[in-house]
Amino acid sequence: MIYNTLMPTSPSRKSNFWPFAAIFVVLIAGGIYLYQWMSAATARIDGLQKSVLGLANSLASTTAVLQNNINLTSSSLASALSAQQQNVAAIQSQVGGVQNQVGNLSGTLTNIQKLSQIDPELLKKYSKVYFLSDNYAPANLSEIPDQYSYSSSKTLLFLTQALPHLEAMISAASSSGVQFYAFSAYRSFAEQKALKSEYQVTYGAGTANSFSADQGYSEHQLGTATDLIAPGQGGVLDGFDSTTAYKWLLANAYIYGFVLSYPKNNSYYVFEPWHWRFVGVKLATDLHNQNENFYDMDQRTIDTYLINLFD
Repeated sequence: MIYNTLMPTSPSRKSNFWPFAAIFVVLIAGGIYLYQWMSAATARIDGLQKSVLGLANSLASTTAVLQNNINLTSSSLASALSAQQQNVAAIQSQVGGVQNQVGNLSGTLTNIQKLSQIDPELLKKYSKVYFLSDNYAPANLSEIPDQYSYSSSKTLLFLTQALPHLEAMISAASSSGVQFYAFSAYRSFAEQKALKSEYQVTYGAGTANSFSADQGYSEHQLGTATDLIAPGQGGVLDGFDSTTAYKWLLANAYIYGFVLSYPKNNSYYVFEPWHWRFVGVKLATDLHNQNENFYDMDQRTIDTYLINLFD
């Protein structure tokens, strides 16, 4: 009885032990699982961090490569652009040169076309130098209007392109109170021959040769020469050098493209103050400014003025 009292066996105490044991086991197992889970999670986080770090490093490396490529590409593009700009500049220079050449060629062709329309005989030195055949005649002749002609009963012809210059000269003189008129103008080969024969009969061959050209050597056949006369001369040319008309012509004729063909002491004919020839404003002006006679200028130099004859 005593034993039983000291060592009691109670079914209720025994039955309370196992729930606590189970809970303890569960807690232990949960702790182990939690530890393992946290360890795995930590490992995964470490892995992710390493991956992120690797990605960051890779991204930085890729960025550096891309930046380097961009720099190289920019440099290459800049070099290519610079080279292209140089090529463009070179091409523009070449194009400009070609344009200049085309412009020069165009100007040359224009000059050639212009010269082709001007009779080259018009600036030749006749008067015992060059010869005009009996078949030569100016391409275009026009009648000098009566107000510019000394005699309305005589038809006078002048080169069409030069006639406005003659009319302008006579009109300008008239506006200044100086009067003179065209007394003779174009003469054909046959007319010059007949006139020379008449002079030879009247004055003798020697005297006639001193003031009258043979046929083919007269400037009148060109249609650009005219003999001028002033009122009060009685219808004769002698004495024209003493008129105000002559003095006016010496000072102003070049403005209209006219020069005195046979001044004093020339090598061809006697002094003919009435005989004036149209050679173009540019040539007449240069001769006037240089105080030079048409027949004293070299023919090759004279020919360079042909293109400006009617300017």
